[in-house]
Amino acid sequence: MAARFFCDHCGTEVERNSNRCPRCGRIFAFVRCPQCGFTGEESLFKKGCPGCGYCAPAPRQGEAPDWPGAGARPVAAGKLPPWVYILAALALAAVTGALLFLISG
Repeated sequence: MAARFFCDHCGTEVERNSNRCPRCGRIFAFVRCPQCGFTGEESLFKKGCPGCGYCAPAPRQGEAPDWPGAGARPVAAGKLPPWVYILAALALAAVTGALLFLISG
């Protein structure tokens, strides 16, 4: 039984080795188990989920996949780079400082 892959953002079925969703353009970094949420590289899922052993059955002919139980699906990376958080904190501090300056002056 071959695993089927779906975009975590829009639900479109994608090719096994796809790096990007053909519908929404989302870039894939990992695969996530729809049963337990285990996230890792595709090579870890060769025989099902290494976390819970889940392997979705293939849908019957003419039947739509049972979302989210349609098998492991690629997902975008979950964390942003540290510089994004630093930049956001600096921007928040600048806005807060400007507001305090305007209120006190």
